[in-house]
Amino acid sequence: MDNYIVSARKYRPATFESVVGQKALTTTLKNAIATQKLAHAYLFCGPRGVGKTTCARIFAKTINCLHLTPEGEACNECESCVAFNEQRSYNIHELDAASNNSVDDIRQLVEQVRIPPQIGKYKVYIIDEVHMLSASAFNAFLKTLEEPPHHAIFILATTEKHKILPTILSRCQIYDFNRITVEDTVEHLSYVARQEGVHFEPEALNVIALKADGGMRDALSIFDQVVSFTGGSITYKSTIENLNVLDYEYYFKLTDSFLQNNITDALLLFNDVLNNGFDGNHFINGLASHLRDLMVCKDVATVALLEVGSSIRKRYQDQAQVCPLPFLYKAMKLCNDCDLNYRISKNKRLLVELALIQIAQITSGESDDDAHGRSPKQVIKPVFSSSGTPAQPAQSGANASVVAPKSSVQQPVATQVSSPVVGETAPNQAVSASVRESQSLSDVLTKASQRTESKVPFMKGSSIGLSIKKMQSDSDSDKDDTNSSHDIELSATVQNMPFDEENVNYYWRAYAAQLPLEHKAFAMRMQNIKVVKTGETSCEIVVDNELTSKNFTDFIPQILAYIRTQLNNNAITMSVRVSEGNENVKAFGKVERFQMMVQKNSALLDLKNEFGLEFY
Repeated sequence: MDNYIVSARKYRPATFESVVGQKALTTTLKNAIATQKLAHAYLFCGPRGVGKTTCARIFAKTINCLHLTPEGEACNECESCVAFNEQRSYNIHELDAASNNSVDDIRQLVEQVRIPPQIGKYKVYIIDEVHMLSASAFNAFLKTLEEPPHHAIFILATTEKHKILPTILSRCQIYDFNRITVEDTVEHLSYVARQEGVHFEPEALNVIALKADGGMRDALSIFDQVVSFTGGSITYKSTIENLNVLDYEYYFKLTDSFLQNNITDALLLFNDVLNNGFDGNHFINGLASHLRDLMVCKDVATVALLEVGSSIRKRYQDQAQVCPLPFLYKAMKLCNDCDLNYRISKNKRLLVELALIQIAQITSGESDDDAHGRSPKQVIKPVFSSSGTPAQPAQSGANASVVAPKSSVQQPVATQVSSPVVGETAPNQAVSASVRESQSLSDVLTKASQRTESKVPFMKGSSIGLSIKKMQSDSDSDKDDTNSSHDIELSATVQNMPFDEENVNYYWRAYAAQLPLEHKAFAMRMQNIKVVKTGETSCEIVVDNELTSKNFTDFIPQILAYIRTQLNNNAITMSVRVSEGNENVKAFGKVERFQMMVQKNSALLDLKNEFGLEFY
């Protein structure tokens, strides 16, 4: 156990040829060494575990090698190579900028640069995690980095290129390392497994490569973990169990349930996933990835984007043939929306279940949105069948009976809508016929039940006279010819219904509520003024100044016509009066308050006029 070395260190590449997944960069470095066109500063940037520091060490060893091979690799036999392999070379210096990021550390480095190498041609300084240097340390390093001695070469490595000063970037040759592909990772893991005598299943190594997310160091660390868990025999089942990865089988079954519009099975599968300890967000992201893999399998040109093993690849291709592209587009959009809303949702399980229900209803044939790639309409259709009896259709004509809510004022809508009888001249029936002729029955019911409606239809008094012939129902067309041949038109005048002060103020405020935005100030005044009933049909409003009185006088005809219609009384009158000096009229608006203040102190008016002040 004392001599055990983890795979990430034991199988660390020692030559350019053994570097995995960075063929373009290693070729460029080898050609630069072969042609002796070396820069004085390099910047290696990229994700973690992709070979930045490894390539820097190989590059430093190779440029100091005394006998290069024909392939441009270090010989590993000369004095410089042996010293490097035994970690006692004085030509290669490594500095961890994460723990040595001060100005003093950089000044010490600059002093060492002046000393020429004893063996070989170059002294190489590898500064790892260079983005951790402070701004002062960067500034102290600028001059030396721009014009170092001819024997000094700097190799800077970082995972966060955007944190490095532009003045540093402009002095370096920049090499961007890519994430290592799944295929390259699986191939290298297979090599390591064969060297270690570990039995493995290709699908298990594929899961490890996907879990590593492009980092070879992470892949080798996970490989060691799984080997310890399985005892030297890596299987697909043991790998997903140890790494807490959802099995492909869940997603294949779930997709089949979606295509069959089987919501019950989809919800049960999700419940099984939760019972196994998986997070809902992890599940929905895995489902989105599964749908994405099905989409790339639909076209031969995009099959190469599928990063799964060979045995699973065949299942993906088979299931992709039965999945319509519109279904995949909409399902991926719903999964993405669920993922975006997952963190802010208070009921996370319900959020995922709603997404599954919506996906399962995409192919139900009831969607009116069949556009490819557009955002689906998130509408949940009925999930479970109902055993209740269907609702009876609404009755119409002579059999329709509607009861209006009780009110202190008799409304112009009749409590029972029926076919009138010839010769019947009841005023309420005439008014009911008028409303029925001008509006639909639903509008009448809405007006009767919701008195606070902002806009109420205006009814002119001249339209009260009605023709009974027009109101005859279709069922009366079968009556005797002697009755249907009479074209009798009865004109009924509306009786003046009694009212009280509360009713007048109600419709007074209702009229104010329906005024447009440009009359907002006037509406606010109306809301704060109370109408006083001074007689049986006369009303009065009291204001505090002549200007307000003039404004209300101009609006009184329209207001009065509205109130007469609503109260079914054409005899109502309304007057406007300015309050007397001893009357205490409360000022509600800004203008009224100011006018009352001016009456107490006239200097306020002079102040307003002097500075041109306005009310807002």
